[in-house]
Amino acid sequence: MPNSSCCRISGVFVDANNEKWLKVCVVSVPEKGKANQELSKFLSKELKVAKSDIEIVTGELDRYKKLLVKINKDELLRWLKEKGI
Repeated sequence: MPNSSCCRISGVFVDANNEKWLKVCVVSVPEKGKANQELSKFLSKELKVAKSDIEIVTGELDRYKKLLVKINKDELLRWLKEKGI
């Protein structure tokens, strides 16, 4: 969600297909990839991985994105639990 007042994780969204999406708010506007860059930077800090370990697989120009994050599954599950997700 671009144009937010701060970068943060705001929960989980379940779509009509019952797919779960992590809701992340970013400050940058969705122009020239600025919001995507900020999303990658924010998640890399949150997950303690390099920005190069986060790749937008689908949705580069869409509000809904599928990301490939190169992280150990156990570390990711621990992070999600810490965040209450």
